[in-house]
Amino acid sequence: MAVAIAALSLILLMIAAYRGMSVIVMAPLLAMLAVFLTDPAAVPAAFSGLFMERVASFLKLYFPVFLLGALFGKLVEISGFSRAIVTAVIGVIGAGRAIPAIMAVTALLTYGGVSVFVAVFAVYPFAAEMFRRADIPKRLAPATIGLGALTFTMDALPGTPQIQNIIPASFFGTTTWAAPVLGLIGSVFIAATGLAYLGWRRRAMLAAGEGYGAPETLVNEPEAVEEEASVHPLIALLPLVVVGVGNLLLTLAIPRWVAGEEVSLSLSGMAEPVTVKVAQVSALWAVEGALLLGIGTILLFAFRTVAKRFADGSRAAVGGALLAGMNTAVEYGFGAVIAALPGFLVVKDALRSIPNPLVNEAITVTSLAGITGSASGGLSIALAAMAEQFVAAGDAAGIPRDVLHRVASMASGGMDSLPHNGAVITLLAVTGLTHRQAYKDIFALTLIKTVTVFIVITVYYVTGLV
Repeated sequence: MAVAIAALSLILLMIAAYRGMSVIVMAPLLAMLAVFLTDPAAVPAAFSGLFMERVASFLKLYFPVFLLGALFGKLVEISGFSRAIVTAVIGVIGAGRAIPAIMAVTALLTYGGVSVFVAVFAVYPFAAEMFRRADIPKRLAPATIGLGALTFTMDALPGTPQIQNIIPASFFGTTTWAAPVLGLIGSVFIAATGLAYLGWRRRAMLAAGEGYGAPETLVNEPEAVEEEASVHPLIALLPLVVVGVGNLLLTLAIPRWVAGEEVSLSLSGMAEPVTVKVAQVSALWAVEGALLLGIGTILLFAFRTVAKRFADGSRAAVGGALLAGMNTAVEYGFGAVIAALPGFLVVKDALRSIPNPLVNEAITVTSLAGITGSASGGLSIALAAMAEQFVAAGDAAGIPRDVLHRVASMASGGMDSLPHNGAVITLLAVTGLTHRQAYKDIFALTLIKTVTVFIVITVYYVTGLV
């Protein structure tokens, strides 16, 4: 019965997300439903002392990353830098190679720090135009954009500033550059296999006589794309380079600048000093500093352009950051409640029966990401409940924590992209397509991504590479 209560709450959350209901509303309600069915008297304490406590702790750590990332992405958009990057890549690769071109552009934006949601909006008009010119079926566009934004640049490439690569650092005391060799191997496999699959699908559709699509069947078609960009592509690329390089340099520099394992703050007006553990926040500080440098670079080269739209743009960025941060935070709180239930303890004990620590971690993280429909949410739930177990098992087996970080991060982006995933729903809405039309190819990428995690685990055990 205890397991059924936990499962019921998770299934209902999955259904609610699939039906388009707000996770911010449904997660606390369903968490408290599970507590009520277990012990009705515990609901008030569970809500205030557990659920809200975890929501607040998550936002305390990660909201600056959400905010700075959203602001950086919005400035890249309103400055015209994203348009310049897309136009330049199309010019180099050519319209005939639309699929790899769009994947490359999207990957460049997301690896540079632009959120996946901003990248979707920025790239779609150019993807539609390129696909139309090459007569490639439009229903391949979501999977093409997803390959660049929702797979290897989200959690596999070392140093990526996306939240799925940041969350494990706080639990394992690692950095966003954890296990760089394994991350690169996984990234190459995902990109190559994904492009091969999409190329095969394009050829199969061409053989069947399917083109871009009849005008009367197309929805949300963008206006014609301008041929000329107002910003030089090298200048447009500079903020992305600054974020990437800045993240790397700050990751290396912060531990040297900060002496000791803790930093204490004591001011005359404080009742007691505040202590911060450097290992838990150094990766966050590095990403936040890098994003600030990227924002400064945009303002340096496009201040006049940005100033005209900064008020509206910054409001949109703050709204997006609040929504994205709260969605993930309430899932983190939801996970904490589920992890405290007797039923989850039964599941946790069952997962311990998986003898291999990395396989255990991968299955746990990707399963919870699939259930919640969120890579960051599933990752947060899994690590909040079982990070200590993963660390203990990994230490006993001599597995570096960098490997635990990379496997957890990549596993979060495995089965997360099921139909109820928020990014998938947004991607389909922006492109004007339905699940029936385009989800098949997105799901193929989901399978490729999930398999890649276990390939990376195998490579580690066979070669010892990190």
